Amino acid sequence: MINRDGVSVLHERTERISQWIAEKVAEAGSAGVILGLSGGVDSSVAAVMCKKVFPENILGLIMPCHSHPQDTQDALLIAKKFAIPHKTIDLNSTYDIFLEVLLKNVSKSHFIAEANLKPRLRMIALYYYANLLNYMVVGTSNKSEIITGYITKYGDGGVDIEPLGGLLKSEVYEIAEILDIPDNIIKKKPSAGLWVGQTDQQEMGLSYEELDGFLRDGTGSKYVKTRAEELIGKSEHKRNTPPIPDF
Repeated sequence: MINRDGVSVLHERTERISQWIAEKVAEAGSAGVILGLSGGVDSSVAAVMCKKVFPENILGLIMPCHSHPQDTQDALLIAKKFAIPHKTIDLNSTYDIFLEVLLKNVSKSHFIAEANLKPRLRMIALYYYANLLNYMVVGTSNKSEIITGYITKYGDGGVDIEPLGGLLKSEVYEIAEILDIPDNIIKKKPSAGLWVGQTDQQEMGLSYEELDGFLRDGTGSKYVKTRAEELIGKSEHKRNTPPIPDF
């Protein structure tokens, strides 16, 4: 539950983020925004924020790629409830054909490499329409994911702006309640949807409650601190531009 003071703070933060989105789009000389609708809480919150700023000049892409059918249904639910213009781009066959070509040149398959093709194909689709419409690509990653590197480089990490990048996952949940995101989406187990049954906690080795506690004030067990610091250290390259030699 969020107390009245908490709601006020979150309302203010939501308004500030919306204003920031408008400023960044104006600075870039873009006409609007585009983002992926995954059916998860982060993309839902980002989409509703963007809709408030750009009631007409917004496009949500629903991009199933051997995804759970419920994710597509939840994405469509958000698009319908908040009147977000959207398109469904089925990437199943594209993924299959691309993977078939790649596997001809390797001795064995690699599970993670294959899974990461999905967000990278989605990034390509987003930028195609962004170029077509002169829109900016809006990311949907939160601070907890970005700081631990729980993003695919040049996949869901390949975006123009990250409106939720200053919010912990727990704060995204709180804002989702304020924005009236459907309960079934808020209560879903967080997942990048890379394979059937995959969850964020399974991949990170931490729950968001544990991670956010550490990121907020350094609390947590020895394991939590060690694991979080390990994730942060290994993923530094994801948060920086490619290094250039200094002569």
